[in-house]
Amino acid sequence: MSIPKEPRQIMINLMYLVLTALLALNVSNEILNAFKTLSLSIDRSNKSIDQKNTEVYDAIKENEKAPGQEAKVKPYREKADAVVKRADDMVKFFEVWKKRITIEAGGYNVDPEDSALHIPARMDNIDATTKLLVELKGGDTMKKQITDVRDFFLSQLTKEDTAKLSPLMPLRITHAKKNDHNPTGDWSIENFEHMPAIAAIALFSKYENDVRSSEALVLNRLFEEAHMKDIKFDTIGAVAVPKTSYALEGQKIEASILLAAFNKAQRPTVIMQGGGGSTKPALNGVVPWETIAHGVGLQTVRGRIELQTETGPVSRDWKFEYMVGSTGASMALDKMNVFYIGVDNPVTVAAAGYSVEDVSIAAATGGCTITGDKGHFVIKDLKKIDPNFVVEIFAKTQDGSKKKVGEMKIRVKKIPDPVAMVNGKPGGGMPASIFRAQGGPIAVLASFDFDAKFKIVSFDYSTTPKGKDYQGPFHVENRAVGCRFSDNAQVSKFLNLAKAGDKVFLDDIKAVGPDGTTRTLAPLYFTLN
Repeated sequence: MSIPKEPRQIMINLMYLVLTALLALNVSNEILNAFKTLSLSIDRSNKSIDQKNTEVYDAIKENEKAPGQEAKVKPYREKADAVVKRADDMVKFFEVWKKRITIEAGGYNVDPEDSALHIPARMDNIDATTKLLVELKGGDTMKKQITDVRDFFLSQLTKEDTAKLSPLMPLRITHAKKNDHNPTGDWSIENFEHMPAIAAIALFSKYENDVRSSEALVLNRLFEEAHMKDIKFDTIGAVAVPKTSYALEGQKIEASILLAAFNKAQRPTVIMQGGGGSTKPALNGVVPWETIAHGVGLQTVRGRIELQTETGPVSRDWKFEYMVGSTGASMALDKMNVFYIGVDNPVTVAAAGYSVEDVSIAAATGGCTITGDKGHFVIKDLKKIDPNFVVEIFAKTQDGSKKKVGEMKIRVKKIPDPVAMVNGKPGGGMPASIFRAQGGPIAVLASFDFDAKFKIVSFDYSTTPKGKDYQGPFHVENRAVGCRFSDNAQVSKFLNLAKAGDKVFLDDIKAVGPDGTTRTLAPLYFTLN
């Protein structure tokens, strides 16, 4: 294919290439940025929880130093030492995984501020999580670490406290369900297969939040046990422990609100801020709380807890935060940034908050055939060129109905024209012995990612033998299987007599592609040597 000589045409071609590259990057940037914002928000929340945990831990150590307290507090301080170390090690474990995913996904963002926060340059990369956490079994290691740390935290409590606080501890493994995509119920496949890199990093931040929240639950209980009889009410603090730190809009949020050192014989009362002064009584010192998630972004719940004591009422303010994400969907074109008529166009689809089993797609205006499932679909049988072809993404809700969660606009184009060649050459010089051995011209699609084949159905053959007059043209045609030189006896005759110095012309070359259209290809001119 020749390079245009006019500067204006060269500039147009370059602009087209830039546009093509930009369109290839347009894979649900809003969803990726939402995960980025989510990850950074949870990281800020983790720092707040860590600071509170440090205050409780320091209080335990200071109380051990008080006169007459060492023997009583030391066993609980030693347990607190172990809990804090195990929590810190687990957070470091997830930080290492953030770096591994970022590096595997192509490295850090060029923005040094983002790099420090583990934001990968390719936030939409889905191969890094699948390779490291599924194929290389990193997810199995992570699952075991989470289970071991949870068991260790609970082992630092009494049997009675373990039974009571185990349902409240957010650090846990939810077992995967078996389905056609995941017949063995593999936890790693359900949680990490084809997950965008930035979504995995947000998930690791959520696990860090679970670790810190679980650490807080255990430290506060150790503090209570060490000072159950002699704690002064002016040193206590209110604790709100959410069971989840992230939910989709419309899902339930639950939390437990309690005093750090409560008396089962007394019943503290929780006043909900912003709820018209509504109150909730405690059961065995713990106040259950729940609401329906609303308002996308970081949400803060505040209130006050009151307790009647022998010296009068005591009250403390409390708060906790949770993140509300919005449902959204993304579609990545597996081969190019356009659909082509006449070939299979594979796509990969995902919807935030939904299993791939429940995601489906449809063409807004029809005019095609869609097959596939489990997040992988093929769009084919497209009928016409369309610059605004819309694919809608649907997800099955909890009540079984379908909900539209996104859409993507794609250009539909015809397959580009192939180039006619003989022995891989579009003309020029060729040894006569080589030319005589050729069966005929073929149509070649250069630099095209799809499996599309054209067959040449007709052409005109003419020749000027060395020292003789022009002969031809001779028409060659075979629409059934594609034409060859041997389909015309006169052409076969001249082909067998071809020698050095002859000139051969192939004109009016017609080719038919998978879209059924007939294309006229550029003529070929050969000088035999």
